[in-house]
Amino acid sequence: MGDQVRKLAYGTWPSPIGAALAADHDGAPQYPGFVGDEVWWTEPRPAEAGRRALVRRRADGTEESVLPPPWNVRSRVMEYGGRPWTGTVREGRPVVVFVNFADQRLYRHEVEGGGEPQPLTPLSSVGGGLRWAEPEVREGPGGRAEVWCVLEEYTGDGPSDLRRLHVAVPLDGSAAEDRGALRELSRPTHHFVTGARVSPDGTRAAWLAWDHPRMPWDGTELVVADITEDGVLAMPRVMAGGEEESVAQVEWTADGRLMWSSDHSGWWNLYRDGEPVCPREEEFGGPVWTPGSRWFAPLECGLVAVLHGKGAQVLGVLDPEACEVVDAAGPWSEFAAALAVHGDRVVAVGAGARRSFEVVELDTRLGSARVIGSAHRDSVDPAYLPEPEARVFTAADGREVHAQVYPPHHPEVTGPDGELPPYVVWAHGGPTSRVPMVLDLEIAYFTSRGIGVVEVNYGGSTGYGREYRNRLREQWGVVDVEDCAAAALALAEEGVADRARLAVRGGSAGGWTTAASLAFTDVYACGTVIYPVLDLTAWASGETHDFESRYLESLVGPLAEVPERYRERSPGESPERIEAPFLLLQGLEDPICPPAASERFLERVRAGGRGVPHAYIAFEGEGHGFRRADTMVRALEAELSLYAQVFGFEAPDVPVLELRK
Repeated sequence: MGDQVRKLAYGTWPSPIGAALAADHDGAPQYPGFVGDEVWWTEPRPAEAGRRALVRRRADGTEESVLPPPWNVRSRVMEYGGRPWTGTVREGRPVVVFVNFADQRLYRHEVEGGGEPQPLTPLSSVGGGLRWAEPEVREGPGGRAEVWCVLEEYTGDGPSDLRRLHVAVPLDGSAAEDRGALRELSRPTHHFVTGARVSPDGTRAAWLAWDHPRMPWDGTELVVADITEDGVLAMPRVMAGGEEESVAQVEWTADGRLMWSSDHSGWWNLYRDGEPVCPREEEFGGPVWTPGSRWFAPLECGLVAVLHGKGAQVLGVLDPEACEVVDAAGPWSEFAAALAVHGDRVVAVGAGARRSFEVVELDTRLGSARVIGSAHRDSVDPAYLPEPEARVFTAADGREVHAQVYPPHHPEVTGPDGELPPYVVWAHGGPTSRVPMVLDLEIAYFTSRGIGVVEVNYGGSTGYGREYRNRLREQWGVVDVEDCAAAALALAEEGVADRARLAVRGGSAGGWTTAASLAFTDVYACGTVIYPVLDLTAWASGETHDFESRYLESLVGPLAEVPERYRERSPGESPERIEAPFLLLQGLEDPICPPAASERFLERVRAGGRGVPHAYIAFEGEGHGFRRADTMVRALEAELSLYAQVFGFEAPDVPVLELRK
């Protein structure tokens, strides 16, 4: 580059990565599966009101969307959803069964027969109605085709007035208007269940179950039941798991043995008929946020496709007898919990630091992997993309803090001599989750303009064993806040970031960490708070959905025992402590972090605060997680405008965010 390099103020670098481009590439393919020999999956459509399309890859390699707008293949089970579709071949033609987001009914669609999808399940006017996940077409009693699913059925108007159980839905549509025609396979003996996995001989089924106040990464039970001649699940018995053991997934091997992933050793490792398989200090599983997540898949040949690693999980093939794992070669450094197998074929969803998530097929016979769907294409010159670095920082008490640093990067511009760049700490959601180090054009939107980003996998994150995960027990709002601050301050002390121009941002649980960081530290000059948890007492008292309604008992402590802790840690209870400007973004149809909490927070800040400049933008039609392109564009540009005003640089290419006091 030499003399061509210009020196411009950080934040003002000209970038080809606009907010619209970042929004257009938001999201990733999910839930791959086989329909006959073909591979199908769902993928996002931000420009089509944020729907999830069902995509088919034909034998000739062409891709097509199976259903036109507004069909939206997405489940609301446990609000975060679960596997929403399945497919089979009947009379030589593909047939799919899917959940439509708008009404949460199951539909059958004759893909090559023409006509509209036909409903299989009825509507219910009670509470949140009937919701479905993990459909699987099977033969029921008398040879009648059925769809086995997890049913989430509301019994009242309260968020926890519901039951979850296994149900068989007639494939012929005879239950479309008749709740009584749905065949219940099991009694709802647990509050939460995952889909039933049926043994190869069809005589047994296995699934995971747990109850409040546990979350599935705290403790689950592996249940096995017999399938009777009448096609119901009888004599359920617990085979593994418990209150302090998380079983993340269960499957059957081709020879009828039971295999599962459990953190009994402190790491999610594989077990077969109760015996450990290739134990390692790595994760072969993860947190069950959505039923149908899959980290391993037994193959017909006896090998096992696995996702494994410490931190990042990569795709490999495990020989359980030799205790050897051979990883798939390729440019993918991270894989999502979305394995599918057919014979000895393996399909996964992988990404890398310079590649977005794409559908990858691994041929175990040849040992080769290739992209077969949602292929990454450079939408911008890769020279403008950041070059991330995995880091381990040290918190005040000496504990390790895992993070990914994305320095400002531009092929033709650098910052002025003697000036350090601003940095934004990104706190991920969950909080029992992890942020992968993969291409994200929202990050590149900032780094290409001269603003650094550091993503922090704070204590409580997954991927580093149960001990690291448990650091957040009763310490939410403490450990996460301290770990994010440790990463930010370390970058400043190293001379990488400008200490006076640090910001923090996050959504959901990351929004909580952001708000708490603004209230209880003096590290940040501003923050972006996105569909956040803000009021712990209200959240624990029925203001959120059922799945996470008791989550705070482990994250904070039982409300009845430590009510003062709930008040002390809630940013809205200490509005006078918030001195830094902030932007608050909220979806108006969010059942997890409802807008009422954000509005109460703003009222308290305005009534009892210090006249801090702030902005609030609420989005119609958005829930928990923004999916519409126009929403994402406005949110990104507003965030950039906030940083421009606080950090003191010009951002002429975005609308000025109006900050009020």
